[in-house]
Amino acid sequence: MTEQTAPAPDDATQERTLTRRLEEEGEIAADYLEELLDIADLDGDIDIDVDHGRAAVEIVAEAGSEKTLRNLVGADGEVLDALQELTRLAVQTKTGERSRLMLDIAGFRAGRKAELAEVARAAIAEVKASGAPVALEPMNPFERKVVHDVVAEAGLVSDSDGVEPSRHVVVRPA
Repeated sequence: MTEQTAPAPDDATQERTLTRRLEEEGEIAADYLEELLDIADLDGDIDIDVDHGRAAVEIVAEAGSEKTLRNLVGADGEVLDALQELTRLAVQTKTGERSRLMLDIAGFRAGRKAELAEVARAAIAEVKASGAPVALEPMNPFERKVVHDVVAEAGLVSDSDGVEPSRHVVVRPA
């Protein structure tokens, strides 16, 4: 008698499975955040997406509530970072798996991403002009990732250097 093995799942099947898992993470996160908004008596809609292999959830301000939601961001996004970690823990509690979910509130991360892309482009121009490495200001992991992506797109090399809270990106010639 010969043993039969199930065929290996193809890439499309694996992609659908991953997308379903990430959508489930988004749904769990949305439920958690809805409860948080209810407890805090805040208004906001929740958008769920899958972006770059991560669940992406955004609390979108309803007309007139933008300022109130900005309180959930904090001055430099520190409250947003804490809420993201709490939301990841809520997802992990339900799924049993670590989550890499990204949370945005009232477009803060989207705006910060645009600012960081400009910082990265300025550093890229300086490296190309001088040929010398350029060290940027300390950044959190989200911010460093944005810079690394822009630098890679430009064909240069970047590394993270230092330890938190002084960890920063160094942009180098290719």
